[in-house]
Amino acid sequence: MNEDRWCEYVEQLSCLLGQVSFQDAQGLELQSDQGFELWCELTRQVRDQRRTVYLIGNGASASLASHMGADLAKNAHVHTQVFTDLALVTAISNDMGYERVFTEPLRRMAGRGDMLVAISSSGRSPNVLSAANFAGETGLIVVTLTGADPENPLRVCGDLNAYVPAGTYGQAETCHGALLHHWMDMVDLEHCRLVDEKTFAQSTDLPGA
Repeated sequence: MNEDRWCEYVEQLSCLLGQVSFQDAQGLELQSDQGFELWCELTRQVRDQRRTVYLIGNGASASLASHMGADLAKNAHVHTQVFTDLALVTAISNDMGYERVFTEPLRRMAGRGDMLVAISSSGRSPNVLSAANFAGETGLIVVTLTGADPENPLRVCGDLNAYVPAGTYGQAETCHGALLHHWMDMVDLEHCRLVDEKTFAQSTDLPGA
């Protein structure tokens, strides 16, 4: 009985991941591989220009943001920033309101050419929506990850929008984790390829090579 339930859960996740939808800023539907290629290309631009990838979310999505911020910095050599400092979060929430907990740090730190990755299972979190709208107006590249209602407002805020038709928060969070890891792995592989090519080029320039 328990094994059947686990297999059913795995099948549900597989089905949801197979139904991931990527849309661009104009609402044009992209194939999954096209969506990831665009995401990676935008990320490479951010890295090459020595800009910053900001990642935001609430609850489990905040954990995903922190996790991926660390992985991108360590493995893919991308400068990242997440807003998890307790003093900063509580100060802004207490003095300005929780809706501005991401917008205010972005206002002070972010600039044109940076990237904001906004993660929200519902796509309706006011603080994430506020940050995504601010980022778009400021010239940041905006990437959104959402679930639940396909008409959620965050899904139309990004230059690239990834949507999972998940019916529960657990499903959405698990699928978002898979999407984020695949993105990071692709950026990391590209970085390793470039390093190998540079190392090879340098070795062939050595005397007697």
